[in-house]
Amino acid sequence: MSRYTGPRLRIVRRLGTDLPGLTRKIADRRPYPPGQHGQRRRRFSEFKKQLYEKQKIRFNYGLTEQQMRNLFLEAQRSKEPAGEMLLRLLEQRLDNVVFRAGFAPTIPAARQLVVHGHIEVDGRKTDRPSYRIEPGQEVAVREKSKNLERIEDSIAQPSLRPPSYLELNADKRVSRMTSLPSREDVPVQVDESFVVEYYSPRL
Repeated sequence: MSRYTGPRLRIVRRLGTDLPGLTRKIADRRPYPPGQHGQRRRRFSEFKKQLYEKQKIRFNYGLTEQQMRNLFLEAQRSKEPAGEMLLRLLEQRLDNVVFRAGFAPTIPAARQLVVHGHIEVDGRKTDRPSYRIEPGQEVAVREKSKNLERIEDSIAQPSLRPPSYLELNADKRVSRMTSLPSREDVPVQVDESFVVEYYSPRL
């Protein structure tokens, strides 16, 4: 399954929660699902609850279904609770760190900066959005890209406050991971236990 590229606000309305990594828009004008039956009262089966929680994560972080499955398998092999470990691994992705540092307004925009070679990790250009940032590593905008208008606009009006695991120098366009992300750093309202219940019998 490919990465979603359709209307973003439609996804926010369908899932019933803000997804700051996907879009800055919020469903305050029409806080109900899209479609002609959107305003009807919805009934959620256990499967639908599990699916929706999984989709919140997948759409917010901009992953394909295969990427989600691979990360969950890795989280499942760790000694940490699988749900919390999955969220930590997602927060450590380079495209997410670029977004959380305020260099881009959304994760798709951050991914574009990374792929186009505007970002470096510890002084080396890194163009892989899935690159995993570890504590002690620095993520910075490359010298030739520091004055890009889209980066300046994003820093001037960040989507979210920098999380506790990042140390940010906005003037120099440099961010340093000081610790591993914690559960409290995740900006999406999600119940990861449902995600574990969704994947466990399917993998």
